[in-house]
Amino acid sequence: MEHPKEYANREVVVLGLARSGVSAAKTMHAFGAKVTVNDRKPREESPEAAVLEDLGISVVCGGHPDDLIRSDVALVIKNPGIPYSAPPIAKALELGIEVVTEVEVAYHLSSAPIIGITGSNGKTTTTTWIGNMLEGAGLKPIVAGNIGTPLCDAALEAKDDNWLVVELSSFQLKGTQTFAPRIACLLNVAETHLDYHGSMEDYTSSKARIFVNQTPEDTSIINWDDPFCRELVPYLKGRVLPFSLNEELKLEGVYASPSYPADGEADDIERLIVYRDAAGEVHEIIRTSELGIPGAYNAANAMAACAAAIAAGVNPAALKGPLSSFGGVEHRLEALGEHGGILYYNNSKATNSKATLTALSAFDQPVVLIAGGLDRGSDYEELMPAMQTKIKAIVTLGETREKIAGVAGRAGVERISVVEPMEDPADTLRQAVREARRLAEIGDTVLLSPACASWDMFASFEERGRLFKEAVRSISE
Repeated sequence: MEHPKEYANREVVVLGLARSGVSAAKTMHAFGAKVTVNDRKPREESPEAAVLEDLGISVVCGGHPDDLIRSDVALVIKNPGIPYSAPPIAKALELGIEVVTEVEVAYHLSSAPIIGITGSNGKTTTTTWIGNMLEGAGLKPIVAGNIGTPLCDAALEAKDDNWLVVELSSFQLKGTQTFAPRIACLLNVAETHLDYHGSMEDYTSSKARIFVNQTPEDTSIINWDDPFCRELVPYLKGRVLPFSLNEELKLEGVYASPSYPADGEADDIERLIVYRDAAGEVHEIIRTSELGIPGAYNAANAMAACAAAIAAGVNPAALKGPLSSFGGVEHRLEALGEHGGILYYNNSKATNSKATLTALSAFDQPVVLIAGGLDRGSDYEELMPAMQTKIKAIVTLGETREKIAGVAGRAGVERISVVEPMEDPADTLRQAVREARRLAEIGDTVLLSPACASWDMFASFEERGRLFKEAVRSISE
């Protein structure tokens, strides 16, 4: 697309009244476009409509009118979650009308450099960590995108001396054309969102779009341990800055070097995160045991954040403080404390099997897992090894309750509780917590890590996590 100012007096359709859609609509309207916003929800469920109409923006709720997309429409800006098979989008593409997401609009609005972070898991933690690191170094970050402030709002706010630190989903990236972050980071790739993308090929190509428009002056950060990420290296145009938890890099990058404690016990081996610069000099950053949040996957997130901060100009010596003081992000392996000698963790953000596997890897003590949710067609077989070694008991709920319980049974988990749906989903989750408490013993951990999206029962993973925390609090009262 062109700069938003080029759409003055031209027809622009914004699909979806979520935060990004409202922000994009206001932005295009401010530049003089004739904006129509459309949402399938009824008007009474769309409080944002009145705000937009007060600005002079046309809002159509309750469905997609047949005449919404016409040949004179210059641009369609879609909510990232709306599939490309939706009738208005399919019609726009048939007519040759550009279809983009808010990310593409925002990219044209500011000259501030952008750090873009994507990946199947760990995006929010890494994005937040990078923001903290840049803040500590006085680099004036604005954290936005898939978390926090809508990107259009952040881009309009940003000055040349700011850094836009942006979490990006595959949905958002699929709708970009010219977007080119100064620093682009791909954390990992797992099988997820196939109900939206239709295939792994479409999903991975959407993720890879974060690198497509970079130049040799930009930086491409990739997970050296992830096969898909590593395969991208020959195609990257920017300076490649890898990170690795498993390999001592001989090229510039961030990696974890083994560090043995005094007693030399193999199980106690920790890692020392270091940065090898372009001249080959190694800079020590922090031991993994000193990180503010546990788990090998969080060590990988920490290394990715270090790489991004270093690429933005932060001295490696200044990274230890933000790494050790960071306590994590809500709903992402969030510690809820101990009740009756049992630890509780909220990992509601785990919407796929790989996210649940990485969460389980953070625990040495026996785990009672609460899992299940929207059925997207996964078979959950990849959970079986962890079920055999990590899981003491399992409680399943949601559409996938029988499927996940079946995998647990084949894995040899002896204590399985399947919670049948109740009229109020909150009651179903409370019953799951009660069942987990019944199955757990002193010294165990109860972990909500569903391996599924939440939409079969809840509006979002945030709502699911919030209700879980309320249920955990109730058992201690």
